[in-house]
Amino acid sequence: MAKKTKTTEAESPELKPAKAAKPKAAKKAEAPKVEAVEAKKPKAAPKKAVAKAKAEPAALASQDIKAVEPYSRFTDFDIDLFKAGKHYKLYEKLGSHVVEYKGVVGTYFAVWAPNAQYVAVIGNFNGWNRGSHQLNYRWDASGIWEGWIPNIGNGETYKYFIKSHNGMELEKADPFALRWELPPQTASIVADTYYEWKDQDWMAKRHSHNALDKPHSVYEMHVGSWARNPESPDEFLNYRQLADKLVPYITEMGFTHVEFMPIMEHPYYPSWGYQITGFYAASCRYGSPQDLMYLVEQLHNAGIGVILDWVPSHFPGDMHGLYMFDGTHLFEHEDLRKGFHPDWKSYIFNYGRNEVRAFLISNAIFWLERYHVDGLRVDAVASMLYLDYSRNHGEWEANVFGGNENLEAISFLKEFNTAVFSNFPDVQTIAEESTSFTGVSRPVYTGGLGFGMKWMMGWMHDTLDYFKLNPIYRQYHQNQLTFSMVYAFTENFMLPFSHDEVVYGKGSMLGKMPGDDWQRFANLRLLYSFMYTHPGTKLLFMGGEFGQSAEWNFKQSLDWHLLEYDSHNGIKETVKAINHLYKAEPALYEKAFDWTGFEWIDASNPSASVIVYTRKANDHANDLVVVLNMTPIPHYNYRIGVPEAGEWQEIFNSDAKQYWGGGVNNPNPIATDAEAWHGKENSMQITVPPLAAAIFKRVTQSETKAKKTRLKKA
Repeated sequence: MAKKTKTTEAESPELKPAKAAKPKAAKKAEAPKVEAVEAKKPKAAPKKAVAKAKAEPAALASQDIKAVEPYSRFTDFDIDLFKAGKHYKLYEKLGSHVVEYKGVVGTYFAVWAPNAQYVAVIGNFNGWNRGSHQLNYRWDASGIWEGWIPNIGNGETYKYFIKSHNGMELEKADPFALRWELPPQTASIVADTYYEWKDQDWMAKRHSHNALDKPHSVYEMHVGSWARNPESPDEFLNYRQLADKLVPYITEMGFTHVEFMPIMEHPYYPSWGYQITGFYAASCRYGSPQDLMYLVEQLHNAGIGVILDWVPSHFPGDMHGLYMFDGTHLFEHEDLRKGFHPDWKSYIFNYGRNEVRAFLISNAIFWLERYHVDGLRVDAVASMLYLDYSRNHGEWEANVFGGNENLEAISFLKEFNTAVFSNFPDVQTIAEESTSFTGVSRPVYTGGLGFGMKWMMGWMHDTLDYFKLNPIYRQYHQNQLTFSMVYAFTENFMLPFSHDEVVYGKGSMLGKMPGDDWQRFANLRLLYSFMYTHPGTKLLFMGGEFGQSAEWNFKQSLDWHLLEYDSHNGIKETVKAINHLYKAEPALYEKAFDWTGFEWIDASNPSASVIVYTRKANDHANDLVVVLNMTPIPHYNYRIGVPEAGEWQEIFNSDAKQYWGGGVNNPNPIATDAEAWHGKENSMQITVPPLAAAIFKRVTQSETKAKKTRLKKA
């Protein structure tokens, strides 16, 4: 890529404000009803035409084409929608777009900078000259500057030079750029998102994969550190290389979805992607937009959904980004009590500004439409909901009702979810929300925020605190496991063991487990068994599925060599088996958010630390009984009540030898006795394995007879 050269202040021609004065907005008799519309996609300029136009610049003189032509992609209706904050496809209008005009191929640029007195496109094509390609300010007081520049196309590097009314001079990357330079370089690149998709089967059936009564086992991962090139550990795998390795692995492991930590362009790699500057650009660290689309397509064709982490809560203060974009607090809230995030030293979007809401909602729609993404996990929702989040007394201002709720952010989240589900009813939105805010995953029309699911942070913290205890003390803390059932169905909960639990000195998932090696691995198998049999959907961060020993390090690959050890491979085999069991057994997912799908059998034996419960399906023939032993002491001839009489078969046991367990199990179907126990009319005696989970399912007489026949033949 050509080195950027810039003219000095002395060498630049004198800057003059745009010729067109900003007129006052015309008074409207009545505000029109605004609705999201699907704008027609412009015809992309063919590559041959781009090459031809670059080869024949002399043709411009004969056609009297200006350096910047007063060309526009906006209709009056577009502008009305934009001003009202209801234009949900701004990426089709703002940004850079290669188009043919007057028989010549060039690029149309449009940027929102209402407080600028001068805006120009600078780039390699004009030697970064601030005075040669001034954009035109629209007459309608929309704050949009636009123009078409001939003979430049895809691959062109550029920025906007902005001179503000307050005298500030800024060089800004394009907020709508589809591609950026490789950090630490900061310019935008003219690009497109054209791709011939081959995932039509998945898209046609996606509703059946993403429904709330279907299994959701999500594998959360960081693209840059899942795996590296073994021969060059400092090199990232690109999106296509990742597809070759990731798709067969996820298929083998049985996860239903992959969740990528933010892959939008971010200047600071150690932010893990959560400090975004290029909201519309896939990070070029791993390839082109089309390379990412290939990865999504390959996952879809393997029956795996794709969820993206989406960050509408804040952005960094890098001067080439959104911060002080036109010399004023344009995207962020001007009042630092609302506009600055003390935890992350970043800036908070102004959710009360219509154009900012349209920017963010358009961004959500963009990833769902252009990249065929199946869901958005919205980061840091709690920080958006509360004005006093991470603030001390005197550092925040109450809302108009005297409360601490951020009413503008709440309104935005409702509008976001309404827009997403109106346009894509077969996707999911998931809130990372850690408070007791009411109705996060309830429909907007009932007063909720409208998310499909919410992370169950309380369950996660209580469960990990319990499992960190030496088993001898667990009898005094059993309520930490059982308490979740008090509120388990107040939201559509997803149970997360995310990246946040394996960083900053918290230790790995395996490292949290007490005891010697055998107990640590047994505890981790038991923990995952509890998660997968607890109501709600599931999320597990990469590395946890094979017992990564060390904390996650974003600078290097996961420790895949650990799979050479039987103990770590046993964790992998456990997760694989329970993932496939989760997808195969309707009782584990059909009523994930319904209280009728769960029933305690015995939660009142803390001295033995044995817990028994039922997971129920729509068809009671598919009901399961789950037995958890939280101590290393096995129990023989242990009687439990069961929902139905008959024979019950153990279909999963986390102490199985193939999982590096001791093999204490129940190999044969167990007939029930007509003896009342645990409030049930029928009961049975089982062997309870140590530090393990055992899952039972009732079998029919024909199934029992067939199994006995197979055993005799063997």
